[in-house]
Amino acid sequence: MVTPGAAGPGRTAVVGLGLIGGSLARLLAARGVDVVATDVAPATRAAARRAGLDVHDDLASCVAGAGLVVLAVPLRAMAATALEVARHAPESATITDVGSVKGPVRAALAAAGLADRYVGAHPMSGTEHSGFDASDAGLLDGVTWAVAPAAGPEGRTAPAQRLATVLALVTGPCAGRAVVLTDDVHDEAAALVSHVPHVLATQLFNAVAGAPVREVALRLAAGSFRDGTRVALTDPARTEAMVTENAAWVAPALRKVIRDLELVVGALESNGSVHGFFHDADALRGAVRSGPGRAPDGSATDVEEVPLGPDGVTTLLEHCRAGAVVVGLDTTRAVALLAAR
Repeated sequence: MVTPGAAGPGRTAVVGLGLIGGSLARLLAARGVDVVATDVAPATRAAARRAGLDVHDDLASCVAGAGLVVLAVPLRAMAATALEVARHAPESATITDVGSVKGPVRAALAAAGLADRYVGAHPMSGTEHSGFDASDAGLLDGVTWAVAPAAGPEGRTAPAQRLATVLALVTGPCAGRAVVLTDDVHDEAAALVSHVPHVLATQLFNAVAGAPVREVALRLAAGSFRDGTRVALTDPARTEAMVTENAAWVAPALRKVIRDLELVVGALESNGSVHGFFHDADALRGAVRSGPGRAPDGSATDVEEVPLGPDGVTTLLEHCRAGAVVVGLDTTRAVALLAAR
């Protein structure tokens, strides 16, 4: 059984030591995993060494002996990094990433000849800060990850062994839970719960920035403005890259937001009812307040064992699409432990 603190696939190489890559490397090191890391910036490598991490000066030596390679570089650098990984990582190494968009990353990995070795991943955690100095082992401790072994329902899935390697990392030393899904499902869902909120938070900032009462508004701003705009403090270039890379899903989601807001505007201007706008999501509001199904001690309920053969991967995709999560992995029997949310 893989449990928090257990080692995963042998040596894990983290390529890129920004907020997420740095946090992952810190967490794995703290849990006793054989983890090495690198970054293109000498200052970042120096900072990571001061933090006690095993840091290599070049990608080639970093990935040379790895069983798992985690790509934590910006999306714009993914294609070039993938080519370097293909040249230097062992053929046995599984490749994953931590990016917030999966489709473009899979395309870059496929172009580098790594399609059969790639399992996409995305830890659902972050802050408005960036860089290694903002990283923290606690940021990724116990969080939910999206894990994508296939592009879509008709696409070829990654070998079960590759998927198991990533699930072992997530549910083992990272002490997290995994939602197994396809790239398209991930990118559509991420647009709704991450990318569109970044756009709306940015627009709230833009609205205040251009208002004639800007200074007064800022003096009066409290919790609702702070909570609604926190992610707008993220590096705008990073947010722009994230949103544009997932444009195919972000654009239609924003279209719906615009249509709904136009209806609210029309109702307000004509003294019409806005009751539906504020109550249509009451069922979802209740579900979010109650949280996922957990036992009184916090453990997952209704755990099902799913063997990680080809049929098992399909089963995981189907059940996770309906809201289940992988909470553990029995490596001796190649069985994933699936729990209802």
